[in-house]
Amino acid sequence: MTSRIVKTVSRTIIPFIFLFGIYIIIHGHLSPGGGFQGGVIMSMGVILIIISYGHDIIHNYTKSLSLIETLGVALFIFMGLIGILIGKSFFSSIGTIWLLNIIIGLKVCSGIVLFYMLFIKWEHPP
Repeated sequence: MTSRIVKTVSRTIIPFIFLFGIYIIIHGHLSPGGGFQGGVIMSMGVILIIISYGHDIIHNYTKSLSLIETLGVALFIFMGLIGILIGKSFFSSIGTIWLLNIIIGLKVCSGIVLFYMLFIKWEHPP
């Protein structure tokens, strides 16, 4: 159980964490950063929610997070195969790096949150 101060501060700062993570993901092809770094930042926002409000608040979303991670891998491979389908090499389709950054960001965010939830379940069995 956390205090009202922790909940208020986290409720104030979490939107800015997500906004910064989305910014890093979207502008990753123009500046340092990208899908992985933005995904880690966004997962820290979700983990802050878990720490502030308890792990029961996100426990119902584990299947959705697992599905997002699986779809992230499938979409990443599909984006690579598009280059082969158009007659070029793997990942050679032009103009898709921003889409790859979004896919990687969602996959990394969901994967890190799932790892954290696994560690919580391991530390505090039901």
